[in-house]
Amino acid sequence: MKTKQMIRLAAIMLATVLFVFANNVMAQKKPGPWETPANFKTMKGKGDVAAGKELFAKHCKSCHGAKGLGDGPKASGLKTTCGDFSSKEFQAFTDGELYYKTTKGRDEMPSYEKKIADDADRWALVAFMRTLKK
Repeated sequence: MKTKQMIRLAAIMLATVLFVFANNVMAQKKPGPWETPANFKTMKGKGDVAAGKELFAKHCKSCHGAKGLGDGPKASGLKTTCGDFSSKEFQAFTDGELYYKTTKGRDEMPSYEKKIADDADRWALVAFMRTLKK
């Protein structure tokens, strides 16, 4: 008898957790347009993919997920979705646009201008983000 009660209780708890998680995800909005200043759009840089992967794991993975799908452990707690770095839409941004967005941030996306102070490291992040294609 106790085993059945424990199974029911576990099922109810699991259902509750799933409901709360799904409700949070459904409440997230897609972020609006993010304009990049013209001088950044044409910027190009070279980055070390391996260094970018390490920086991504340290600074970005918690929200954007290991594969950049926007499914990191902190993502469901945000007001807006993180986006999918492997999408054609994301990959269509120029390197300069990705550099700008990583450097300046906006809303829930923090600025990494001071956290990752070295330009070469931010370019390394861009180089790594390019590897996240589908």
